[in-house]
Amino acid sequence: MALRPDRPQSRSDQLAAQGASPTGDAFLREVDDALREDQVFTALQRYGKPVAAVIVAGLLGLAGWLWYENHTKSVAGQQGEELTKSLDLLEARNLGGAATGLAPIAKDGRDAYRGTAKLVEAGILSEQGKSDQAAAAFAAIAADTDAPQVFRDLASIREVAITFDKIGPAKVVERLKPLAVPGNAWFANAGELVGVAYLKQGKNDLAGALFGQIAKDKSAPDSLRRRARQMAGLLGVDAVEDPGETALAAPAAQ
Repeated sequence: MALRPDRPQSRSDQLAAQGASPTGDAFLREVDDALREDQVFTALQRYGKPVAAVIVAGLLGLAGWLWYENHTKSVAGQQGEELTKSLDLLEARNLGGAATGLAPIAKDGRDAYRGTAKLVEAGILSEQGKSDQAAAAFAAIAADTDAPQVFRDLASIREVAITFDKIGPAKVVERLKPLAVPGNAWFANAGELVGVAYLKQGKNDLAGALFGQIAKDKSAPDSLRRRARQMAGLLGVDAVEDPGETALAAPAAQ
């Protein structure tokens, strides 16, 4: 049986066959890659400098932040150590040495360290019998809007305690009554002073009720609660929650 002769391929058929061949695919990919490279090169020429500037600025910013973070932690660690040493000196009754160590922290320390150092400095002045200077130092802390509020409140209490007899009971109540409320961090400390001020004003009922609240405040120091319980008992207010505590209040009542 005779075979039919193959029909010669046209030029279009030949090009189609070449385009469908692996060699044709590779050629198209090369053209496409070259086109993309040209587009990238053009984009780099147009936007390369601004993009590079942004990248460099970002890297510099990151490096600066990392340095600052490390430097801050290092300084904070040094200040913490110096503050601890000063407190150890204070505990050993070396008031002069403690004050010397606290001075640079009180001047240039971080917020919490600086506030603590200033409070301790003022306390040292009080321990040294320099009442006027101590009161002025506590007043300055109380007026410092950059200091944590809890530090400012404590400074106000200490200032009032030092100047109690000078400013009189009415001023004591005015200054500390906002702090002498249950739930406040310094309720017991401020409340004790306000209670004494009430007594000086002859307001025994208010004083007794306030001392009774302090006696029941489990967050207050035990020594302060005992004093308040005794005062409440003297004023006819039962502030004893635990029957075993009656013995603590009895000596003062007697």
